[in-house]
Amino acid sequence: MSKINNKAAMFNIVFMLSLLLIMSMAEGRFLGLVFGRGKTPQCDKVVGVQGGDTCFGIIQNSNSTAATFAAINPNLNCSALFVGQWLCVSGTLN
Repeated sequence: MSKINNKAAMFNIVFMLSLLLIMSMAEGRFLGLVFGRGKTPQCDKVVGVQGGDTCFGIIQNSNSTAATFAAINPNLNCSALFVGQWLCVSGTLN
């Protein structure tokens, strides 16, 4: 009985990881269609990070969306913001 439970648990884990992978790939493709691949961000307005700032807070204060913020700030690591860092809060992709 225990071998059956272990196999079922392993199947559930593999199934959930597969679903997460498929969802993340689909989201990446969707964002590529929305913002276009190979386009260069053009920043219209920047803000400097201050102590205690988070990406979420900056997005809210700039009335932006997470998808737009991510597109105009490529390669941004929100877990490693530092005081004085400049972030684009308004812009487009060209």
